[in-house]
Amino acid sequence: MKFIEMTGKQLNEIIKDDELQITDLAGAGITDFSIVRINQHGDIEVRRPAKWDVIGGLLGSFDERVRKTTGHEWA
Repeated sequence: MKFIEMTGKQLNEIIKDDELQITDLAGAGITDFSIVRINQHGDIEVRRPAKWDVIGGLLGSFDERVRKTTGHEWA
């Protein structure tokens, strides 16, 4: 599966109101400096010390938002 990695700060910039909220991110332990990744289905995963945890998902036209914000392509 392909992903795009980003920081928690970048993730916070692309989230829409009907998706995760800032309080949801904080509750999942996401900070501006967290490493997160999104797959092509919109699933959001956060990097933990020994694994990745799924914390939610993006909806709608997230593909363009993710690529525009990060400057990365799916890899």
